[in-house]
Amino acid sequence: MNIIITGASSGVGRETAKILADIPGNKVIVIARNGMKIQSLSGECNIKRHETVVQPIQFDLATGDIDQLAQQINRQFGKIDVLINNAGAILNKPFGKITALEIDSVFDVNVKAPLLLTQALLPIMNPGAHIVNISSMGGVQGSVKFPGLSVYSASKGALVVLTECLALELAEKNVSVNCLAFGAVQTEMLLKAFPGYEAPVSAQKMAEFVADFAINGHKFFNGKVLPVSLSTP
Repeated sequence: MNIIITGASSGVGRETAKILADIPGNKVIVIARNGMKIQSLSGECNIKRHETVVQPIQFDLATGDIDQLAQQINRQFGKIDVLINNAGAILNKPFGKITALEIDSVFDVNVKAPLLLTQALLPIMNPGAHIVNISSMGGVQGSVKFPGLSVYSASKGALVVLTECLALELAEKNVSVNCLAFGAVQTEMLLKAFPGYEAPVSAQKMAEFVADFAINGHKFFNGKVLPVSLSTP
């Protein structure tokens, strides 16, 4: 399988890439702003497999030219089987103090980037391809909400609805789209939202679930938003 993972420099994205790269026959492109971290990740995976299975692309999804990114992916892969839109931006700030620039920066990464990247890569997706959008329980209607996370939760809610819409539109192309809404996972992002909180799930354990779902989830689900959560938050 040819697999794309955004936000792969740390946390769940990094651990998911490592798991998928361990599976014979898989090739993975990892995308993140931090070039050193994904270079390190690719080196670690490639040495372990004694071949080039992970290719890093340093790219800022908030400001970069996504069409150019898609062209680079096309040159390296040609066809895609799995796209995991994992990259995320968080803002923990009282509602009355949030600026327009901060709103744009969060929505650019959490909503606009997955939309435009999916759109740009659609022509090279194989029939039966699976798009997995990573959202949050904060973006699920009826879930517990927390002060300071209004923009983050709203952006993740938009990604939830986008998932449902894309699943309908892309069904005729035999491309499935699903969304995983994470609860608390022990990552750097969690610490920004809930300083000092210790999550019941590690990034590595969540990555095991994501990796399996990315490969097999579309056999059972399409257009679904699945809560993956043991706790509140």
